[in-house]
Amino acid sequence: MTLATILLLAGAGMAGGLANAVAGGASLITYPAMLATGLPALIATASNSVAVAPGHAMAAFADRERLPPVDRRAIAIYAISIIGSIAGAILLLVTSERALSFIIPLLLGIATVIYAFSSQIERLVRWLAGGEPHPLLSQTLLAATAVYGGYFGGGLGVMLMAILSVVGINEVRTANALKNAIATVVAAVAIAIFVAKGVVSWPETMVMLAGAVAGGYAGGRLIRVLPPALVRTVVVTAGVVMTCYYAWRYWA
Repeated sequence: MTLATILLLAGAGMAGGLANAVAGGASLITYPAMLATGLPALIATASNSVAVAPGHAMAAFADRERLPPVDRRAIAIYAISIIGSIAGAILLLVTSERALSFIIPLLLGIATVIYAFSSQIERLVRWLAGGEPHPLLSQTLLAATAVYGGYFGGGLGVMLMAILSVVGINEVRTANALKNAIATVVAAVAIAIFVAKGVVSWPETMVMLAGAVAGGYAGGRLIRVLPPALVRTVVVTAGVVMTCYYAWRYWA
């Protein structure tokens, strides 16, 4: 790797880690940086999943006392998440490089919209569920989200928070802790598959991972002075710019 590539990946990792600590949305920054290094789309997607995964794990561990007890509902949630993540990771592996390059702008655009309209999405999902949803609806929504998480994962946290509110977990800290635990499980399963298949580029991944850890630590301190709304605006702007750029690059 050149010095410029190292600085790009470390800087994107730091920015993503900081954004996640304050307001979320790391993949909208880190994923385009992986692509910018010249990695093939599949390897960039898998490597980005590995690089940003520790953020959810650290958050889940930090607030582990707020996790709900491991009862039948929790076991079902984790089991569905694992199965969905396996399906998503396998789907990514069988997607051709050409097809994946074509849908990159769609993935970035979807993640940007999910992140930008997170509150509205949560309210919409609750409204569509119409009060106490049928368990099959909740399980279907969770499974679809886990598939998406195993495949790409940008905006996964927002989607999980919306689904958990539908399931009936409305206490914010409990839902947030469970969201981080589910996202950790989804990421861990997908990463295990990606590593086993040899589609992770470790030099780029480790540089970005180091930057993300540093950024997350800094974000934990800066959260008191950095307005989350400002960070969200910056991240959404970056997402829109990157979506437009890759749409022009791959579709024009």
